[in-house]
Order: sequence, then C-alpha cells, then structure tokens
Amino acid sequence: MSKILTTQLSGLLQRITQNEEDAIEETARLLAQAAIGEGNVYFACFGEMQSVELNALQAVEPFSKLAPWTSDTRLTEADRVCIFTRSAHDEEALALAQKLNTQFIPFAAVASEAASTENPLADLAYTYISTRIKGGLLPNDLGQRVVVPHALAGLFVYEAVKMAYDDMLGFDEEEL
Repeated sequence: MSKILTTQLSGLLQRITQNEEDAIEETARLLAQAAIGEGNVYFACFGEMQSVELNALQAVEPFSKLAPWTSDTRLTEADRVCIFTRSAHDEEALALAQKLNTQFIPFAAVASEAASTENPLADLAYTYISTRIKGGLLPNDLGQRVVVPHALAGLFVYEAVKMAYDDMLGFDEEEL
C-alpha cells in the first residue's frame, strides 16, 4: 500500500509543479514586496494548513520577514498575506480575503480548487495557487477514497514559494 501512496503523492506534487509554476513565482514576488519594503509577511492558515505557518516560523530555515498572524493582527499597506486553506469556500478564509480586498492589501491564496469563475477565493486573491486535491488518493475496502493530503500539499507549495522568495531576496544557502 505504501508504494501506491508514494506513487499517488508523487503524481499530486508533479501536477502542482506543472500547473502552478507561474502562480508560485508570482506569489513569491508578491510576498517579497513586503520583505524588500517596510512590511511583514503573514500566513493566515486555516484547519490543518496551520502546519504551514508552524513550519515557516519554527523550521531550521524559517521564512524571512514572516510575522505570526492572528485575527487581531493590524495590517498596513506594506504588508502581504498568504492565505492557506483546504477549500476556497472556507468561510473564515473568505471573510479574511474580503477584508483584505476591501483594505486594498494584496494577498495570495492557496486552496485545493482550481482557479475559475466559480472560485470566490481565486477571484479575490492577487495570486492563487491550487493544490489540485479533488478527493482522497487511495481507495479503501469500502470503495471510498481516503488519504486527503491537504497539509502535505500546502507544505510542498510553501517550500516551492520559499525557494523562489529566498532567491528573489538574494539569500545564499550559506546565509540560511
């Protein structure tokens, strides 16, 4: 079963890389605007995607200029936000997206659904990355699909954005 899981996860990560390469680059560029200027970067993470912020803040190689986000955070026009959520229809994520849009604070969003006219989060976000998760990866004994790796896909997207972001800011691997 682990070989099947490995194959399915590999396929998922390859789909993200192939289909979201430009969006990853644009997101890194958007977040770098805050780092180069007077702003901070915030990750607003919902549900299991909170693992992304935890990793970004506490990893061996933390995300530069990242400040912890809470619902009480006061943002400035120099700040940038990246919303990580399992679904583009998550009410908390959408409420934040609408607030940021109203305040004219550019933000990125990461969610499972593809960008489309039916996707309200993609419509509001300056940049949008889809994790391309449509359901479970593996069938179980009852014929249901299980293993829905939102957090894993979110961490993969985070690492891809971080690599581009660090490159834009001119960080050498030795400096990290």
